[in-house]
Amino acid sequence: MKNRVMQLATAIALALATGTAAASGASDVTRATLDNGLRVVIVRDRLAPVVTTEINYLAGSDEVPAGFPGTVHAVEHMMFRGSPGLSKDQLAAIAANMGGAFNADTTQGVTQYYFTAPSQDLDVALRVQSLRMRGVDMAPAAWAKERGAIEQEVSRDLSNPSYKFYEQLQAQLFEGTPYAHTPLGTRDSFNKTTAAMLKRFHDAWYAPNNAILVIAGDVDPVATLAKVKREFGAIPRKTIPARPGFHFKPVMAKTIRLPTDSPYGSVYLGWRMPGLKSADYATAMVLSQALGSQRAALYGMGMNGTALFGGFFDQAMPAAGIGMAVGIFPRGGNPQPVLKRMQAILAKAAAKGIDPALVEAAKRKAIAALEFKKNSVAGLANAWSQALAFQGLESPDAIKQAIEAVTPQAVDALARVTFNPAHAVTAILTPQSSGKPVAGKGFGGAESFSSSPDKSVQLPAWAAKAFAKLAVPRSTLKPTSYTLPNGLRLIVQPESISGTVEVFGQIKTNQDLQSAKGEEGIAGVLGGLFPFGTTTLNRLQYQQALDAISARASAGSSFSLAVPSAHFAQGMRLLADNELHPALPPRAFAVVQHQMAGAVAGQIQSPAFLAAMGLQKALLPAADPQLRYATPKDVMGLDLAKVKAYYAKTFRPDMTTIVVVGKVDPATAKQVVEKAFGGWQREGAKPDVDYAAVPLNKPGQLHVPDSSASQDSVQMAQMIPVTRDNPARFALNLGNQVLGGGFYASRLYHDLRDKSGLVYTVGSRFDLGKHRSTYTVSFGADPDKVAAASAIVVRDLKQMQSEPVSASDLKRAKGILLRQIPLGESSFGAIGGQLLELSIEGKPLNAMTLAGQHYLKLTAKQVQQAYATYIRPTDFVTAVKGPAPKG
Repeated sequence: MKNRVMQLATAIALALATGTAAASGASDVTRATLDNGLRVVIVRDRLAPVVTTEINYLAGSDEVPAGFPGTVHAVEHMMFRGSPGLSKDQLAAIAANMGGAFNADTTQGVTQYYFTAPSQDLDVALRVQSLRMRGVDMAPAAWAKERGAIEQEVSRDLSNPSYKFYEQLQAQLFEGTPYAHTPLGTRDSFNKTTAAMLKRFHDAWYAPNNAILVIAGDVDPVATLAKVKREFGAIPRKTIPARPGFHFKPVMAKTIRLPTDSPYGSVYLGWRMPGLKSADYATAMVLSQALGSQRAALYGMGMNGTALFGGFFDQAMPAAGIGMAVGIFPRGGNPQPVLKRMQAILAKAAAKGIDPALVEAAKRKAIAALEFKKNSVAGLANAWSQALAFQGLESPDAIKQAIEAVTPQAVDALARVTFNPAHAVTAILTPQSSGKPVAGKGFGGAESFSSSPDKSVQLPAWAAKAFAKLAVPRSTLKPTSYTLPNGLRLIVQPESISGTVEVFGQIKTNQDLQSAKGEEGIAGVLGGLFPFGTTTLNRLQYQQALDAISARASAGSSFSLAVPSAHFAQGMRLLADNELHPALPPRAFAVVQHQMAGAVAGQIQSPAFLAAMGLQKALLPAADPQLRYATPKDVMGLDLAKVKAYYAKTFRPDMTTIVVVGKVDPATAKQVVEKAFGGWQREGAKPDVDYAAVPLNKPGQLHVPDSSASQDSVQMAQMIPVTRDNPARFALNLGNQVLGGGFYASRLYHDLRDKSGLVYTVGSRFDLGKHRSTYTVSFGADPDKVAAASAIVVRDLKQMQSEPVSASDLKRAKGILLRQIPLGESSFGAIGGQLLELSIEGKPLNAMTLAGQHYLKLTAKQVQQAYATYIRPTDFVTAVKGPAPKG
């Protein structure tokens, strides 16, 4: 990056007039502390014309009143209900108009509110954040409505057995401290919570001198700092209440047993570990990554057949953390051998230490990860927020020295202290049957909801001015496309924001159309064999070669690589070796085959599978290839010769696209890729791997009992006669932004959550294929609210067909879709995924800009006509997964 000395010098001078500021060691970072105590960090990132603002309040569930664990979570929700000078409806409309991410996250010690939006909307984002710091509307009536929505969120999370286990784990590891409860809250406590209590919490903790504002993206630091001062400078500082202390007790061993609706079982071993602000945090991070390495013994459980999968991960909070070993076992399997093996591995780590080679590899990868964080605007903002607000550091790179200083001896010492069986929390989550789909005629008594007319929202003048003009944004992507002699397509998008390269690849295959009858599951077995290395490098040697260059790679029909740019050629050689010359060893085949059969046995009995398959059977004709699925008998009937034949048949260069994004020029990338993949040959004609068109479905309903859930998960779906190349898709997509895609400002969100509190989340989407497509509305609700919510969905769709959307709704929907164009270019992952999808679908690489031009021209009448022509509100198939209906 170029040094911006003059700009930073100007920024310092500007800040000294009303506060303090300084340039960091990085040339594109500006810091300031306003007179009211607000700390500001501005990180310039030119990846795309996008900006992320994150306001981090140094208050979370640690600071809540006794007996009210969800107070801060409730305050977070109410922050979206409006503030003095900005109504709830105005806030929702502004968020939707900006088109990007507008949300919040509640943790133990920090609550974050963030925008990711086009850089042109920075002024609006800062104004919203400052208004919400000044105050928030906490009317009792508003809290009563929001309480219904937040209780739906509680029901959703409590329907997840993994969350139930995590809740109990925290209580055991952190008894007697604020960490003993999660930030989620409980229904009982919310029923006792008042709006006045929430306002007191906001007024006490939401202050400039208790906040850190991080701004990352394509912005001018000098101008941005001036805007921050204008919006936040006059907000008075406050006296912050005393924070709770942490006095950790020795952890007592405990075993937790829970049923799960998952198709497989899980075994966990959890320990308390150092927190983010601990002097030992870098050591703990290296220890976790070393234990979780693909070369380590826990991962090896999934490679030798002891378990379906094994690994280690950690979650760190400021004052303490959690280290977790995990082992997955098949439905109907015995968890005890997995548990004993995990205990033996951790006992050995405590007694004999960790392989020094794994420690060094973990250190290299942890340091390399600091560079990869630059590959996303939002990710970069997150990294700075994590460092400053959670870790108390000066920058994300500040931990680099601590990581470099970690020694194998320090890692071994921490392992000895941590992995004491007397302090371990053990959990076993066992799959249980839920029953088969049950046909139904309805879901409870009929309720009538009269529709109040939608009113146009009058935006504040400062917001209306920002959104007044609609235009197709200029794309910053300039990809270079090549087709190699063997038919492989290579797309290169150079980016110099970091010293890394990320590769995204896909082979267009379809097991349902390319495998013989009785070979269901063959693609999954093949995919499970790629981690076993190549014909020249076994799995440990292959992973060691990746570790040596701080790279991550995965192979299969979808493949990827993330590597420092200095090692791009070496990384591509390793990826190509795995992709084109997989070892496919007989012993590994036997392991993967049995693992797959065990996993499939659980999957086909799981509520999620039964609901999805029931929905598909109601949508598609009998014997449609999309209805094929693997059984244990199918998987055990496979042999290695069949798998190799399937690989040879389906892995073709002329069905493959590789996208390279990062610090590499197109010519060099072409040379490297051609050298690595150029010898790959094709045989025969290209296969057709797209499903054929099908008739439209008839309406239907089904219910899949799920005794482990406390909330229903609902999918309302139908086949539609619009494909991904049909021009009508533009009008349907535009209308979807009005109905279900605009989140806070969408009709479904407004009617189902905001007005009635029937659901926590709701969304609608089109899945458009080459020959067949579906339209789906999904939501989660308590069982007694499903009928009412479904009726509102149908009612809102009929309204889309019977009358044109308002001019303000149409303009907002267009603004959302247009602003999403630069947002789709704000990370390497988004760029790679977009270019890969466009290539696979045979569309031009500037298709997003062309779509923007279509959206700009559409009228409300055209949207209404599209919904009237292609959507059938009374012909949904409704699949409900959740508690059995009462009565």
